[in-house]
Amino acid sequence: MAKKSAINKNLRRRKLVKRYAEKRARLRAVARDRSLAPEERFQAFLKLAEMPRDGSAVRVRNRCEISGRPRGNYRKFRISRIALRDLASIGQIPGMVKSSW
Repeated sequence: MAKKSAINKNLRRRKLVKRYAEKRARLRAVARDRSLAPEERFQAFLKLAEMPRDGSAVRVRNRCEISGRPRGNYRKFRISRIALRDLASIGQIPGMVKSSW
């Protein structure tokens, strides 16, 4: 089980990303538009720099929804490999069976 503080920090980051996603996308579009004046683009870069760093999507860590484990996660299920195996073993994931040969 991961530390509660790390899990809560990641949840806070997810909320900030959702809140600032639209504004960040608009500013990035202006900053990347080569047809605009350099002054406008530079102002967009400055506004981006003033925004909270945790509002950026790259700062969100993929964590297991069950245990909070930061590594070995399946994106489709949003759970770690260990939790996935446990749930599959007890039949909680429809259509998934443990392979044996």
